[in-house]
Amino acid sequence: MGANVKDLQSKAELDVILSQGKPVILHFWAEWCEASKQMDQVFYHLCTDTPYANFLRVEAEQQPEISEAYSVSAVPFFVFFKDGKVVDTLEGANPSELANKVAKVSGSIDIAETDSPASLGMSASSTVIETVKQIYKLPQTAKTDIESGDAVKSKLQQLMNSKPVMLFMKGTPEEPRCGFSRKVVDVLKSEGVEYGSFDILSDEQVREGLKAFSNWPTFPQLYCKGELLGGCDITLELHESGELKQIFKDHGLLSTANKSGELTAKATSTEPKPDTVISESGNGGIADSTGISESLSSRIASIINSNPIMLFMKGTPEEPRCGFSRKAVEILREGGVEFGSFNILTDEEVRQGLKTYSNWSSYPQLYIKGELIGGSDIMIEMHKSGELKNIVLEKGVLPKESLDNRLKKLVNSSPIMLFMKGTPDAPRCGFSSKVVNALNEEGLDFGHFDILSDEEVRQGLKTYSNWPTFPQLYYKGELIGGCDIVLEMHKAGELKSSLTE
Repeated sequence: MGANVKDLQSKAELDVILSQGKPVILHFWAEWCEASKQMDQVFYHLCTDTPYANFLRVEAEQQPEISEAYSVSAVPFFVFFKDGKVVDTLEGANPSELANKVAKVSGSIDIAETDSPASLGMSASSTVIETVKQIYKLPQTAKTDIESGDAVKSKLQQLMNSKPVMLFMKGTPEEPRCGFSRKVVDVLKSEGVEYGSFDILSDEQVREGLKAFSNWPTFPQLYCKGELLGGCDITLELHESGELKQIFKDHGLLSTANKSGELTAKATSTEPKPDTVISESGNGGIADSTGISESLSSRIASIINSNPIMLFMKGTPEEPRCGFSRKAVEILREGGVEFGSFNILTDEEVRQGLKTYSNWSSYPQLYIKGELIGGSDIMIEMHKSGELKNIVLEKGVLPKESLDNRLKKLVNSSPIMLFMKGTPDAPRCGFSSKVVNALNEEGLDFGHFDILSDEEVRQGLKTYSNWPTFPQLYYKGELIGGCDIVLEMHKAGELKSSLTE
C-alpha cells in the first residue's frame, strides 16, 4: 500500500480521523478475497490522485467492531464520509463506480452515468483507467458468456434447484473459506434444515455467472426453492427475527426425528390459530385476542387500502431485499399493473403486526382491493395459471400504460425535447447545464424532463434510446445525442438548422 493509505487498528482511531472533517474513503477487505486485492490497486491510485481525502483500510474479519458499525457483510466494501458523516457506500468489485464515488465525495467532478471504465472520465488518471481496464477483462468476458450461453444458464438453474435449500459459498460447510460463508453455515445448522452447497471457488464460470444471473454481486448466496433469499447480512437478519425458520416451515423444509430416528418433513398448518377471530370487515384480516391493538389494526388497514394493489415486501421495487420479494415485483410488473409497496424492514411494528392481522407468517404479502392474495408461492402459481390477471380484471384494476408507450409520448411531447438532470433553471449536473446553454444561445424553445424525478423513465430511456448517459436531446422523436454531440453541432453552427428542419 502507498504511504497515504492507512490501515486502521481500532474504532477509536477511525473516530479521531472522522472528527477532522476531511473526506474519508474506508475500504473493508480480506486477505483471502481476490477481488479485495484487485480493488486495492484502484484504491491506491485513487489515493495518489486525491491527496485531500483520507484513504483508510480495514481487515473486515480482524476488526469486527468497525465492520459491525457499518453493517459490512461482504468484501470488498467501501464507506464514504463527508464532514464526519456517512454519505454513500459501495459493495463489490466495481472499479469505475468506486472512482466516481471518490470524485463525488471529494467534490472534484460531475459524475457520469455509466458503469463502464469509460465513465471514469476526469475522475481518474490514465493509470487508474488502465488498472480498471485490466480488472474488467475477466468479469466482462464471464458475463458475456452467461448472457449468450443457454447451457451455462441451465447449469445454474439446475444447481439452484438441486436442493430445496441451496448455499453458494466460498469453501465447504466443513471448511468455509471466508467468515461470511462460515456465519451462514452456522445459521443453517442452528435452524436444523438440510441444505446443499456449492463451492464457488471451484468453478469460475459458476462464480461469475451467478452474479449476473441473480443480480447479486457477492457471496455467499442462499436460495430456497430456487429463489434467492440473499447474502450473509440478510440471512443473519432473517435468522435473528425468526423469519428464516418461518420461511423453512412454510415450505415444509424443517425436519424432526421419527421413532426410528429417521428425518421426516414436519407438516405445517395453514389453519387459523385457535385464539384468533376472523374479521367481518372483508379485508382478510384478523383480530388477535393476544395482542394487536386497535390503533395498529387501523393503521395496517389504512396502508393495505392505500393502493388497489398493495405489496408488503422486504426492500423496495427498485431494490428488493430478498429473492421472494424480487419475484413478486417481477410478476406484478409483467402484469403491467400499477401497485403500491410498503417496506416492512422500515417499520417493525407493522412487520410483526401484519403477520397477526393477516394470519400470514411470512413476506411478501400481496393485497388486491384490501383482500389478501398470498405470498410469492401463491403469486407464482396464480401468475402461471392466469388466475392473477383474472382477479385484477375482476376487481376493476386497470393495467398501467406500458413504459414503452410512456417513453414514446414523452419523447414526442415537444419538437425539441431534452432529458436532463434537473431543470433548465436549475441543472443538476454540468453536462445538462452545457446543453441548456447551447440551446438557449441558439434561441431554441424546447421541452424538458428531469430524469432524477422518475427512476423508471431514467432507466427505461437508456434502453429505449440505446444511449447510456444523460442528458439526451431529441428532435421530432429522434435521438440527436448527448452533451458531446450537441456541443460539437453548436460549435460547427449545425445545431439550429438540424433542429428546425
